[in-house]
Parts: sequence; structure tokens; C-alpha cells
Amino acid sequence: MDYSKISESIVKWINKKVTEAKCSGTVLGLSGGIDSSVVAVLCKKAFPDNTFGVIMPCESESMDSEYAKRLAEEFEIPYTTVDLTDTYQTLLGAVSQNGTGESADILTKVNIKPRLRMTTLYYYAGLYNSLVIGTGNKTEIELGYYTKYGDGGVDIEPIGDLYKVEVKELARYLKIPEAIIERPPTAGLWEGQTDEDEMGFSYEQVDKYLKTGRGKAEVIDIIEHIRRKSDHKRKMPPVLKL
Repeated sequence: MDYSKISESIVKWINKKVTEAKCSGTVLGLSGGIDSSVVAVLCKKAFPDNTFGVIMPCESESMDSEYAKRLAEEFEIPYTTVDLTDTYQTLLGAVSQNGTGESADILTKVNIKPRLRMTTLYYYAGLYNSLVIGTGNKTEIELGYYTKYGDGGVDIEPIGDLYKVEVKELARYLKIPEAIIERPPTAGLWEGQTDEDEMGFSYEQVDKYLKTGRGKAEVIDIIEHIRRKSDHKRKMPPVLKL
């Protein structure tokens, strides 16, 4: 693939979509991971003076913020840090007052985090008359590996047609620090959480199947089960026709 042309196409598309929306620039979350780093650099190219990053730790590992700051400073992207830990704990405490706290599973609880992050991003988007830019890649979107109305609740998805392995190559073209490229992908939902451990297989295995239809039978079965289960995430809410 020609990543020079891909980069140029994405930058033009971001500019076009923001302009069509009568907005002035872009706002996105900086997680310290490869996807948000790639999208941040592309947004900076599209809107050199109107790209804003938000680092949003929420019971997060300190290295997430450190990598995010490194990316922002290296590419001269203005940013702020909003620590959502206390907000998360306050909300969790509020909804647990009726006795549901003990019965809620871990995902029910931690999915609050990306929804708080998206609420924060839309605040800054409103403040700066900007679009909220998503950082989801094609692999994650196909699997529904994101939180509905959390990291999936965005205005546009610039790398949504690139598989994870392709995002890696684009990151190298954009000269993203190698330490960020090689970090184990994580949604930062709990300490030590990684995407591949949670899914039970590697991004390479998923991408191979999604691109070629080939793979180990047991992996294919799991992938197809996940796709069916997450199908609702890729559609608008159904409307009853009267």
C-alpha cells in the first residue's frame, strides 16, 4: 500500500468533513496508543492551528498519559489533561446506592469510563466549534470492539477503513515514536488490560481472517460470534415505522 497517498487522502477527507459541518477544527482523545497517535498527527496535518488533544486518565496507568504527552509535544499538538478518576468513582457510587453495585460485572462498570471521556470530548468540541474525531480502526469496528456511545460515539472515523496491521504501517510512515507503535494495544479500562488478552487472539489473526477469510477454525468461530453479538453497534438505533 502507498501510505503517502493514504495519508494525503485521509487528511483531505478530515478537512472536507470538518468544513462541511461548518466547524473550525478537530478535537480527539489522546490515549498514548497507536490509533489515537496516528489520528492526532493526521488531524494536525489537516488543521495545523485547530487540532486539540485531551488526555483523560481514569484509574489509568501513568505510562498512558506519558506516551500521550510525548506524542502531543513531539508533533506540537495543543492538549489538556482532564483526570476523570474522581468523576468515575462519584458516578459509580451514585448508581450503586440502590444496591446494584455488587451485582454489576466489571464491563458494566468500566464502560462508564469511555462514556465519560466522550462527554468530555464533546464539551471541548463545543468550546472550540470542532468535530470529535474517532480513533477506531477497521478491525475494531468489524468486531464491535468499542463501547457504544463511548469511544464509538464520534463524528467521523478517519482510520475506520484501515486494519490494525495497516495502521501500524501508516504510523511508521508518519514517524510515530516506535515505542508507541510497539505498545500492546489497550483500551485502558483496568490495570494490565490489553486488547488481545481480552479478545483471546491477536490482531494479526483477526486481520488475516477479515482480509482473506482464512484462519484457524476455533478463531473464526469466536470472531463470527463476536461480530454477530456486536452487530447492533454498527447500526443506527431501530425506529418503529407507524
